[in-house]
Amino acid sequence: MFERIRYRAGPQTPDLIGLVLVGAGLLVALAFFESSGPLGLWALDGVRSLVGLGAYIVPALLLVLGGALLLGRHEYQRLVFGAFLGFMGSLSLFHLISGNTPLAGDIERVRQTGGAIGALTAFPLDRLIGFWGTFLLLSAVTAAGVMAAMGASVRDVMGAAWDAMFYAARQAKAGFSVSSVSAPAPRRERRPDPERRPARPPEALRTPPPLPETPAEEAEAKAQPEKTPEKAPPKKAPAKGKPKGKKKARPAGSEPAEKRAAAPPPAPADGADGYVLPPLELLKTGKGGGESRRSLEDTARRLESALHHHDVDAELTNVVPGPTITRYEIELAPGVKVSRVTRLAGDIAYALATPDIRLLAPIPGRSAIGVEVPNRDRRLVTLGDVLSSDEAARTRAPLAVGLGEDISGSPEILDLEQLPHVLIAGATGAGKSSCINSIVTSLLMRCRPDDVRLIMVDPKRVELGQYNGVPHLLTRVITNPKKAVEALQWAVAEMDRRYELLAESGVRDIAGYRGKYDSGQLAGESFDRFPYLVVLIDELNDLMMVAGRDVENAVVRLAQMARAVGIHLVIATQRPSVNVITGVIKANIPSRLAFSVASQTDSRVIIDTAGAEKLIGMGDMLVVTAREPQARRVQGAWVSEEEVSEVVEWAKAQKQAEYREIAEEAAVKRASTAEEEDDEDADLIRRAAELVVRSQLGSTSMLQRKLRVGFARAGRIMDVLEQRGVVGPSAGSKAREVLITVEELEGGSEGSAAAVPGAG
Repeated sequence: MFERIRYRAGPQTPDLIGLVLVGAGLLVALAFFESSGPLGLWALDGVRSLVGLGAYIVPALLLVLGGALLLGRHEYQRLVFGAFLGFMGSLSLFHLISGNTPLAGDIERVRQTGGAIGALTAFPLDRLIGFWGTFLLLSAVTAAGVMAAMGASVRDVMGAAWDAMFYAARQAKAGFSVSSVSAPAPRRERRPDPERRPARPPEALRTPPPLPETPAEEAEAKAQPEKTPEKAPPKKAPAKGKPKGKKKARPAGSEPAEKRAAAPPPAPADGADGYVLPPLELLKTGKGGGESRRSLEDTARRLESALHHHDVDAELTNVVPGPTITRYEIELAPGVKVSRVTRLAGDIAYALATPDIRLLAPIPGRSAIGVEVPNRDRRLVTLGDVLSSDEAARTRAPLAVGLGEDISGSPEILDLEQLPHVLIAGATGAGKSSCINSIVTSLLMRCRPDDVRLIMVDPKRVELGQYNGVPHLLTRVITNPKKAVEALQWAVAEMDRRYELLAESGVRDIAGYRGKYDSGQLAGESFDRFPYLVVLIDELNDLMMVAGRDVENAVVRLAQMARAVGIHLVIATQRPSVNVITGVIKANIPSRLAFSVASQTDSRVIIDTAGAEKLIGMGDMLVVTAREPQARRVQGAWVSEEEVSEVVEWAKAQKQAEYREIAEEAAVKRASTAEEEDDEDADLIRRAAELVVRSQLGSTSMLQRKLRVGFARAGRIMDVLEQRGVVGPSAGSKAREVLITVEELEGGSEGSAAAVPGAG
């Protein structure tokens, strides 16, 4: 049994080799100072005999090589082999050009050149293929060793040489322009963005395709056009209109150059009331990071090897590195079924040593399969990166918010006006609250209070309270579930009022109404330039438990009709179940953001398909919109509490919040409506009270059947009975409690309205 046991290099092998090399390097280095005893001197003498003058390089080479192995445990065989090959080649080349003394000749001369190794290599080759042939061969061996040790290819070396020549030519041209007459300097040429290069055709060989630039190089390339002077925000703008005595933001001059050069938001900086939008300097930008080129190449090789080991004839055609995951795109040979790859998800994850992978089979619009592998080194995507991008600067939509970056690292901007409502769902800690903070902060950064107003509902009392005092708020952040229901009912009433104004003005939506209002075509006290209204609910489940039917009715009515009048819903929940995300809500809110969930069932409840259970958390999401029903993977943007606090302080310093008591307004309006309906339908209410009391069942559906009225009318009758003490408050889907008995009902005059408490 024991003869079958074989040694296998474990994860500690690079460390052991690295320690040996570091120890040997230190021993040889100390021998130069005669501090390593007789053993060190003997070792130094032997090294000089072997490598000649290369002995002075050996300690540094051993220390660097050993340190590289201790710091990184991958590719240690190639690193050792490449370093050895490059050193031997350069040593022999040095011996060749310094006289090429044979080993059998002058031993001391050999020790002063390339040593025994250089002599045994260069002298025979010189006799065999001549001086120039030996020179070319040893140069090629040296270059091959260096490229193997560094993990570079000929393409990389040629690209680096081309970049160096291009940089030198550009610097020479810039120097010539500066030294010329006072003519304006020519505009600096820019290298084309590597992300926008034309796609290369698939290679015939089964080799990994050329990888794109690393995330750090992409970030540097993207930052280059942002440093042009014409995009720099005016330095005096942040101080304008800011009253004294408030907390001031950081001065623009104290920030790094890349943050000061960020593009300003597209909205106008100043308004009639002197409100100044927060500068982008308040938001931090990312610091690069992400997967290295060597790691991407290693994963690509292992992926191809795993497919070939399972007899899947496929070819790797493209690699798309992102901030969180990397997509490896493969094309199948003719006749190979897609199901052969989808069944291998677990085997591929095992081969790549990753917890889980997500297969996109096929990639929409392409004959390829996407294998999405989580990155070992994730890159932080910040809201500052998204809002300072060219995409955000070009977007003029009033409700455009920064969501994050897609799988290729491009900024993702969502327009709430086009969604027009969005449902955010996922497990606890998956990134829902961070997403809401990014949406709210984007609105505060890009919108003025007279353009967008907010209603925030936070039953948890800890997520949205930091926004209290912001002038964009229509009312203080609502934490009471019953007041939240009244706020939703107020939003429904506001929607009806706005539709009446649209009908009177003869337009179809808020854009046409505002155009007429701004041009002076709408006169009269009844008309007002109503702002966009965004209603944010941080936890829908809590509201559904308190008043499920009322909340669902209000949400559905707003989702069905509120888009044209500029009212939009942003709803989040951490319980993706059919009791919370009902079929009626899903039918009217087609745009959804799915964060990491525990099971495939939860994923289907949110986005009607599997996939969310494969997400890796921390802002990783699947985005489904009405215009793009195919799920897209996006890494959500991160905004810290310090950044939110600075943006909030800036907005509060510009304008004081003007709250409205919308819950009280909704209660008063509901009471007046009930009284009007009571006057009109007193007999209907009396009959309803008798049905409820005699059956001891406070059910709206029962009234709907017995009285032959619609559901909305039956619900309003039940609200009237609640105000008059006949039934208790709503208990979700359960019937209401009946508070009076048949004897109490018959205590009044028979057949009169006085029999109902509170009537008459």
